[in-house]
Amino acid sequence: MKGLVLCLLGLGAIASAAFAGTEYSGKEMKQVAPPPCPEWYADNEFNVSLWGTYVFTGNNWQNDRYIEADHAWGGGIDLKYFFHRYFGVGIEGWAVDARQARQNIFVDFSDGIFENSVTHESNAIGAVLGTLTLRYPFHCSRFSPYIFGGGGAIFGGGQKRIDERFTEPGEGFDVIQTVGHTDSETKALGQVGGGLEIRLTPHIGWVSDFSWNFVDGSNNNFGMARTGVNFAF
Repeated sequence: MKGLVLCLLGLGAIASAAFAGTEYSGKEMKQVAPPPCPEWYADNEFNVSLWGTYVFTGNNWQNDRYIEADHAWGGGIDLKYFFHRYFGVGIEGWAVDARQARQNIFVDFSDGIFENSVTHESNAIGAVLGTLTLRYPFHCSRFSPYIFGGGGAIFGGGQKRIDERFTEPGEGFDVIQTVGHTDSETKALGQVGGGLEIRLTPHIGWVSDFSWNFVDGSNNNFGMARTGVNFAF
């Protein structure tokens, strides 16, 4: 009798362990969906960027016909609206302080005098452009490379030397002398470039890019490097 009771108790213990094991196994099989990764760039997003800029001419200042300086420093702002995250249209404005070189000549043919001097004058040169930007935010990433292009107008440069001929008594029109420079000119401007944005938060990012700019012929082209902060709304 005792043997039968012990046998039944043993079978009960084995069955309990088996059922407990089945329940534990069922808990192990339950799957929990992972939380979605954060998206740092939104669809239908309005951006405001503030940046500092460095401009350098494609030629030496003696050959440049618009900025008339080797380089200049300044800053700017651009406003963009992105459609479905990837395509943006906007407007951009910037200004730099250019230390322009002014070349002056004095030539006296009868006396064999040929003088060439250079003075410097600081002037503000700026531009306003409409832009198109294509960006590609990496999924679940803070990084977004982009390319852009635009067109508009540049103003503040393009001054030209004014030379006049003078008469010396008994020698005729044998003197040529620089008497001044023309006012600045407004020219058409084209721009292409590319860069990278790094989002610090979904609404604040750091942008850095480079563009090449075209102004009325190859003698006026210049490069522009920019870096600054972007606010996204």
